[in-house]
Amino acid sequence: MLVLTVPTLGFNEMFADVIGYSLPDADWVRWVSPVLGTIIYAWGGWPFLTGAVAELRSRKPGMMLLIGLAITVAFLASWGATLGILDHELNFWWEMALLLVVFLLGHWIEMRSLAHTTSALDSLAALLPDEAEKLEGDDIVTVAPADLMVGDVVIVRPGSSVPADGKIIDGSASMDESMVTGESKPVRREIGEQVVAGTVATDSGLRVEVSAIGEDTTLAGIQKLVAEAQASSSRAQRIADTAAGWLFWFALGAAAITAAVWILLGVPDVAVVRTLTVLVIACPHALGLAIPLVVAIATERAARGGVLVKDRLALETMRTVDSVLFDKTGTLTKGEPTVTGIEPVNGRTEDEVLALAAAAEADSEHPLAKAVVGAARTRGLRVPAASDFSSSPAVGVRAAIDGLVVEVGGPYLLDQHQVEELPVSETWRKEGAIILHVLADGEVIGALRLADEIRPESHDAVKALHALGAQVVMITGDAQAVADTVAAELGIDRVFAGVRPEDKAAKVAELQGEGRKVAMVGDGVNDAPALAQADVGIAIGAGTDVAIGSAGVILASSDPRSVVSVIDLSRASYRKMKQNLTWAAGYNLVAVPLAAGVLAPIGFVLPMSIGAILMSTSTVVVALNAQLLRRLDLTPEASTAKVLSSSTSSPA
Repeated sequence: MLVLTVPTLGFNEMFADVIGYSLPDADWVRWVSPVLGTIIYAWGGWPFLTGAVAELRSRKPGMMLLIGLAITVAFLASWGATLGILDHELNFWWEMALLLVVFLLGHWIEMRSLAHTTSALDSLAALLPDEAEKLEGDDIVTVAPADLMVGDVVIVRPGSSVPADGKIIDGSASMDESMVTGESKPVRREIGEQVVAGTVATDSGLRVEVSAIGEDTTLAGIQKLVAEAQASSSRAQRIADTAAGWLFWFALGAAAITAAVWILLGVPDVAVVRTLTVLVIACPHALGLAIPLVVAIATERAARGGVLVKDRLALETMRTVDSVLFDKTGTLTKGEPTVTGIEPVNGRTEDEVLALAAAAEADSEHPLAKAVVGAARTRGLRVPAASDFSSSPAVGVRAAIDGLVVEVGGPYLLDQHQVEELPVSETWRKEGAIILHVLADGEVIGALRLADEIRPESHDAVKALHALGAQVVMITGDAQAVADTVAAELGIDRVFAGVRPEDKAAKVAELQGEGRKVAMVGDGVNDAPALAQADVGIAIGAGTDVAIGSAGVILASSDPRSVVSVIDLSRASYRKMKQNLTWAAGYNLVAVPLAAGVLAPIGFVLPMSIGAILMSTSTVVVALNAQLLRRLDLTPEASTAKVLSSSTSSPA
């Protein structure tokens, strides 16, 4: 296009007069601009002309129709001047050519910016390996991931991606799940645990039994959510669409008034130039781009940080939230029992008591037994071998260890041996903990405190939300004592305890009745009614179940700090939307009167070519401003650290 534009400008009589040079004295010179200009109009103007026709057919006039009108009037006026039908001052070949080049440049920048926003989807698709190694008997067969079936067993080698969602049946590995959850640290996955397609086994090989393929995988669900969020409409977008529609009529009205005034002043040639300039400069390109580009980039950045925006309206609302309601179990806590205290007696140490208890519980499948064994493993203790294992429901376990009969159990075990519980038990019981006593040869050697452990990240999440001015509320079905213990440790403002799942929505409504904007954070299963009732429903820890219909925002990890990321994203994207809308609308309100010639009495007239440059510049400004969102780091640790650092640095 530029190759055609240069000679169109160079051999144009009007352009030569403006710049101040002479053209060759030959007949063919006068036809260079019309011939090349016609090609430029038909070829370069094609996207705008077809867009104008589409807007007419849909009865939704907009920017394409304005551009189509401007270049068509310029094209017809230029041919009229070339053929001697109209005044030679209406020779707009060079302006039209330059106009289309600038339009196409702005359009290219717009399309390029929008294309970049699909990089999240592209990168998600690229996470899957090109090939999968399927186990068939004793043979390993290489197949495409799309050819895998549920129940197939695949081999995942160290450093390779998992080809489909599945369960580990052999081996263990540190999995890089950052591309799905946003969590930067590798997570250890053992036999029986689920792994997600696209995650990477960093240090060891695995055998995985496929449990989901194709559209049923987590990765496919995430891709669908990101695509739907980018395509969905929002309140700000509807405002921008309405404004763009009104701007068309504003531009058309301004053009008609401009033409009428200049004709009445007796200068019809100037009327054509000024009218064209108004049509060119008023094209709502920037306004049409102001919201979609911000939203597309915001949802992409969110996906990279493990935040999946399902409903753009929920994202918009998040910036106004002043109360965040957390479900306790599995959200602020890990949702599984953990050894949180050890009380040794009779000369034993904590490690000795825990090691003997873990040895006795080693062969048990009970969740409490797994918690005890896991605690010993975490401490790196040597767990002695056990024999003669036996288990008695509601009582406990028994095993022979290094010549001792070691038993671990609750109150019934103590009753059997007619021994008293340790004094610390009363304190632990008031805190809602589960208490197991450890006996050796019938004598109590210690007690274990087990509870639903608070996530380490929850402390920073609550602090950051307080720094953002939000009230933090916890809701749980647990007893008041258990809830108060967790709330006191985290610094939570209000507690709703002993609440049944079906009553959680009523508690959300109660907060809303106080005039609060409520975000509900839960696991998306028994919290579904409350998530739907809240102003913003956030499903946390849904990395393996992204199709939760009741939540507007889904957090792929179980990190409660991601709620801070959502607020950060909501505020940043709203700020960019407001900046873009202000610029796009304000530019037109100022530029259109200048284009119409209101300053002509004092000698200032805005050239049409400059109008085209200004119009495209406004589009570029909006696009570049939206791109600044790419600097936003939405990983939970980064968002929380930013909020906490700003709160500590601000004056008291």
